[in-house]
Amino acid sequence: MRILWILLTLLPWSSGTLAAAMPQRDVLLSRPVTLPDTHVVTRVIRVTFPPGFRTPEHIHKGPGPRYVLSGRIRVIDREGSKIYRQGAVFWETGEPMVAENAADGETVLLIFEMAPAKTMEPLKRRGKIIIRPQP
Repeated sequence: MRILWILLTLLPWSSGTLAAAMPQRDVLLSRPVTLPDTHVVTRVIRVTFPPGFRTPEHIHKGPGPRYVLSGRIRVIDREGSKIYRQGAVFWETGEPMVAENAADGETVLLIFEMAPAKTMEPLKRRGKIIIRPQP
């Protein structure tokens, strides 16, 4: 019996080793979402903003979280202007906004987008996302 106890304490899944081997999980953003349709298209899009780039005012077809992989991005919307730095997560509402690279070099952003499937169909066929300036 004593040998069994020694073996169990030395196995890699013993409580001390298992805790050390487990990945750390941090919730960066949590938000309830009401989707406008039961059929949605979800996309994860990596956008690289060159130095000095500024979008025209535009909207995305769906809301969602954004994650700054590197650099800094300035978002200007109805709530004002805010700069998000590398590692930041923020929520884009789908309302009119402007995004501007606020870093000296490139800024890389991950966009997690959820939009009604019927509104994304024309863009899906072309294989790209189009930013349309607002009048």
